[in-house]
Amino acid sequence: MDERKLVEEITRRVLARLQEQGAAQDPDYLPVGVSVRHVHVSQADLEVLYGPGHQLTPLRDLYQEGEFAAKEVVALVGPKMRALENVRILGPVRKRTQVEVSRTDAIYLGINPPVRASGDLAGSSPITLVGPKGTLVLSEGCIVANRHIHMSPKDAERFGLQDNDLVQVEVLGEKGLIFNNVQVRVKDNFRLEMHLDTDDANASGISTGAAARILGKQK
Repeated sequence: MDERKLVEEITRRVLARLQEQGAAQDPDYLPVGVSVRHVHVSQADLEVLYGPGHQLTPLRDLYQEGEFAAKEVVALVGPKMRALENVRILGPVRKRTQVEVSRTDAIYLGINPPVRASGDLAGSSPITLVGPKGTLVLSEGCIVANRHIHMSPKDAERFGLQDNDLVQVEVLGEKGLIFNNVQVRVKDNFRLEMHLDTDDANASGISTGAAARILGKQK
């Protein structure tokens, strides 16, 4: 493992430990993860990009159980023929390919993707993906991911929330903000974490590992 990868792995483990300790010490604490542009792929589309029979190669585990950043990357190309290179694929493979970008990324690419929950791709923006073995032209599949919180059923019960509730969340810090329309996502294996994209994170002056608290259900 080279020095850069070693630093990344140590940082990931330290942040995960801090998040776990913070949640244990303060029941109102909500760890924040900043989600940079990335791609989820189906097996069929992965083979278009990387060749027949190709399997994703795990690079490092993500905070959510069973999810990982893969070694594989692609370039994203929009109608302005501008490219965002080295966009990481996240695993495992999914039933359908999905591209998640920030609004700033979208402006650069010349597209106007809707703000959507993961998996809600009908009518989303077209996008072209370029891999080492092929090019994939999607008629839809690119979104700006909505703000959301992963939580287990136990956490949902503790906060008095249910799957797909919308809540207000205050992100703490020198440029603290209150975010509206934050979707609650409940699943047995989810670990408590709020996801913001890079635009929201930059607006509130935070990075992964920051603290937030739920103010209540959206009115």
